[in-house]
Amino acid sequence: MTETTELHEHRLKRLKMRSMRRGIKEMDILLTAYADANLPTMDAAKLDLYDQLLHENDQDLLQWVTGQVASPTPYEALIQEVVQSHQTK
Repeated sequence: MTETTELHEHRLKRLKMRSMRRGIKEMDILLTAYADANLPTMDAAKLDLYDQLLHENDQDLLQWVTGQVASPTPYEALIQEVVQSHQTK
């Protein structure tokens, strides 16, 4: 088993870039705002979950964020945070 040697700062930058360059402009806007507000204070487990979320298809993410389709259980709270971070702006 190999462990990742990615530095914390590099991980944050990578996740920020993946949040900004999604493919669907609406997701770029939502995830960039969320990343800006939350990435620096997330613990390792939350960063892992967010990293997994960023691997999901943009069409699915958009439907989860807009409430058109229920988000999968592991992402429910995170999707709610993304929605709330945009609503407070």
